[in-house]
Amino acid sequence: MYYEMRTYSVKVGRMKEYLKHFEEVGLPVISKYAKLVGWWYTEIGELNQVVHIWGYESLDERISKREDLYNDEDWLGLFVPKAFSMLERQESKLLRAADFSPIR
Repeated sequence: MYYEMRTYSVKVGRMKEYLKHFEEVGLPVISKYAKLVGWWYTEIGELNQVVHIWGYESLDERISKREDLYNDEDWLGLFVPKAFSMLERQESKLLRAADFSPIR
């Protein structure tokens, strides 16, 4: 199993709006293409960040599912324009669980 950890920095003062938009618009769309493992936002440390982890059976599945997402009309028309205007930067990491990890 492969996990993608995505970290987004949200513009100051826009967190509540971003959370609502993601929950109502983004999550239903992306859930058609990826399995949500967890979703968090920061309260201590570097503020105004959201971190979410998505699970994929293989890297090929990730490539295929992300391509499908990037062609989804609801993703492109309803989620991306509003969401991206609330973000300052993004980071994506692919993670592979160690043999002893409780999540594999």
